[in-house]
Amino acid sequence: MTDLFLRHVVQHEDTLAPGVIEQADIDDALSRIRGWDGYGETPLLSLPGLARHLGLGRVDAKYESDRFGLGSFKSLGGAYAVERVVRDRGSADGLTVATASDGNHGLSVAWGARRHGAQCRVYLHENVSEGRAALIAGMGATVIRVAGNYDDSTHRAEADCQANGWTLVADTALDPEDKAPSRVMAGYSVMAQEMVDRLAQAPTHIFIQGGCGGLAAAMVRMLWNAWPTARPLFVLVEPDRADCLYRSAEAGRPVRIDGDLDTVMGGLSVGEVSLSAWHLLWPTVSGYLRIPDEAAVDAMRALAQGRHGDAPVIAGDAGAAGIAGIVAAATDPDIRQRLGLGPESRVLTIITEGAVDRAGWQDITGISLAAGAA
Repeated sequence: MTDLFLRHVVQHEDTLAPGVIEQADIDDALSRIRGWDGYGETPLLSLPGLARHLGLGRVDAKYESDRFGLGSFKSLGGAYAVERVVRDRGSADGLTVATASDGNHGLSVAWGARRHGAQCRVYLHENVSEGRAALIAGMGATVIRVAGNYDDSTHRAEADCQANGWTLVADTALDPEDKAPSRVMAGYSVMAQEMVDRLAQAPTHIFIQGGCGGLAAAMVRMLWNAWPTARPLFVLVEPDRADCLYRSAEAGRPVRIDGDLDTVMGGLSVGEVSLSAWHLLWPTVSGYLRIPDEAAVDAMRALAQGRHGDAPVIAGDAGAAGIAGIVAAATDPDIRQRLGLGPESRVLTIITEGAVDRAGWQDITGISLAAGAA
């Protein structure tokens, strides 16, 4: 089922919650990450065929499959947060970092730990694929499987860190005082700045994956003031089986949802909103869109096949969610009208990952990946 919750947002600068992601952290992340070995700006793709098909002015997508060789934007956040832990301590001697993950954040934290010589433990819930677990273990991290869903793994990681004196590097804030999630989000600011630098004109709409809200909050923090006289309308996209942001928006406060949260969009299988992210999202985000798994799978296939005349793009399950949200909104007459989508619309989204788990991608899409495909 595709549903939109739409609220009126007063687009003034002072509606942006201060202090959630400190400007000093953003400045530090921009400076440091651009100096890492292997840094390279990822492409901003134009999808004119898709735009014509949907009756939109243009569709642009930031494509994150090549980020530091890890396959997703998450490499910017977790690894940067680990670096900050090491710098705060003065060294990585005796340091063990830990986190819960649906896959990509854990891979980033494991990579960051390996870069600095720290120990790492990554907690994966039962629905995370063995392919993703193997990638994390291949970085030298210890993988711990947890029964239940992502939120169960998050609570287990937090408890084990408290019991063992390890450092939690989470991308979602259950404790508003925890600095790690805001530093993870500061790492994502590199991606936002690259988009601002490349866009000749402000987008009218920005569709962003939901999850715990960390990515969306980081993008809002950077993009809200990038075009102060023509602020875009922000729309969060999440699975209808894991719609904590949609339900939180309905309630006007963070809401936890229960159940297995089992969705093909694995990176968005979250039942609790990050509290630090919520303080940025609630005053700024207008649309909360939930989509069925079938929409994401169809978007993965359409992108890979170049269905509308665009060059083929390999997008992972969560990676394709933004495109799936655009398609769902633009082809639903009511949602299209409510969001003001039309021939003059300039729509921006992020393809947040490539085929990180190649076997899983092929199982979902039924398409065989050529050797070397992203």
